[in-house]
Amino acid sequence: MKKKYLSVAVAITLASSLMLSSCIGSFALTNKLLSWNRQVGNKFVNELVFFAFWVLPVYEVSGLADILVINSIEFWSGSNPVAKGKKMIDGKDGRYLVECDGKGYTITGENDGSIVRLDFDSADRSWSITSDGVTMPLMTFVDDTHVQLPTADGGMTTVELSQAGVFAYQQMATEQMWASR
Repeated sequence: MKKKYLSVAVAITLASSLMLSSCIGSFALTNKLLSWNRQVGNKFVNELVFFAFWVLPVYEVSGLADILVINSIEFWSGSNPVAKGKKMIDGKDGRYLVECDGKGYTITGENDGSIVRLDFDSADRSWSITSDGVTMPLMTFVDDTHVQLPTADGGMTTVELSQAGVFAYQQMATEQMWASR
């Protein structure tokens, strides 16, 4: 009888490992927990909290919840329910409130109240930007190694996702910007 239970357990483990393969996910819950720990205090307090969270299985439980539930929701729905939230960012030009709703980001400038929206369209794998009521394409994923980016003349160009490809795009954009002046 024990041999039958062992066979069933092995079969379930193999089946679940196949179901969960290629579902890496963003591990948003675990990353939020680690980010919170980094802000608790100095490096000694952070280390004590980190150690305590490993001894009391906080990190293990958050990792397991990410693997079994949250990343699966992200894989099947395209959005991570934990990734939603608000964060204040201090930039060179002031402070910005960044809100994530699971489908995109709304960035509000604290200085002037300006609002910029970044949206991801999973149907055509593209990011767009909306500012002052005008929506423009920002980037479209062509495949794993190429994206389409806008040009100064309103068109799109395909760029390789490598250091050389990004450098070539920067050069082209700079030349087009200087030529239009």
